[in-house]
Amino acid sequence: MTSAASHPEHHRISPVFLGLVAIMAVSGWAVWYGWADVTGVSVFFFVVAGWIVSLCLHEYAHARSALGAGDVSVGAKGYLTLNPLRYTHALLSIVLPVVFVILGGIGLPGGAVYIERGRITGRWKHSLISASGPATNALFAGVLTAPFWLHGVHDMPVAFRSALAFLALLQVTAALLNLLPVPGLDGYGVIEPWLSPAARRQAEPFAPFGLLIVFGCLWIPQVNEVFWDVVDTILRGMGVSELETYLGLEYFRFWQGEPQNVLLP
Repeated sequence: MTSAASHPEHHRISPVFLGLVAIMAVSGWAVWYGWADVTGVSVFFFVVAGWIVSLCLHEYAHARSALGAGDVSVGAKGYLTLNPLRYTHALLSIVLPVVFVILGGIGLPGGAVYIERGRITGRWKHSLISASGPATNALFAGVLTAPFWLHGVHDMPVAFRSALAFLALLQVTAALLNLLPVPGLDGYGVIEPWLSPAARRQAEPFAPFGLLIVFGCLWIPQVNEVFWDVVDTILRGMGVSELETYLGLEYFRFWQGEPQNVLLP
């Protein structure tokens, strides 16, 4: 008899996720070849589809780590299918992060899959489950920036190169923000197993407001400046310049008009 954890239906990749990958591939092809009359529209779909794909991979990493640690319930919940519609809060997991990208050009972390922590023993396992999501964003950023740090971008079309840079920026911001030790975010989930029961009880009421706390802090000019300095430093280490990420955002916001006659070194 097939167990709930190993049922094929629970591991089959969702057509929704495959559709997102297809949109990302087709729009990326359109950006590369300048297929659309308005390149920025193609960049917009490439970045949004890529961003949602990364959110799916982020949540999948949590679920897969939880399955390996003993929570077999994640399969029946559909978390292993990479279907974003199966997440606990589809609005928080997908819609809200996309809105933040459109409005502010920043990759805020999304919602979460529900892990039955009572099925899992060992503090290290709990910490690794929480850390696996941001680690996935960091890995995705490394893949996206590989052409930059391997010095293979010079023959790329400017729009595609800039779109890659902007999508990589979203991954870096998501990883950094998610690693903050704020209740409700993965960074807190990493350290929570090591806190005393009293400290956990004090932090628990703030968990539903973690995203709002982060967003509010980013409105503080000094905090915002330090945050973006860290992001730019990481991206420069990956070979991505501030100009490339800026152009990516400009192409992405196609409704404001595309940059003209841009030359990159």
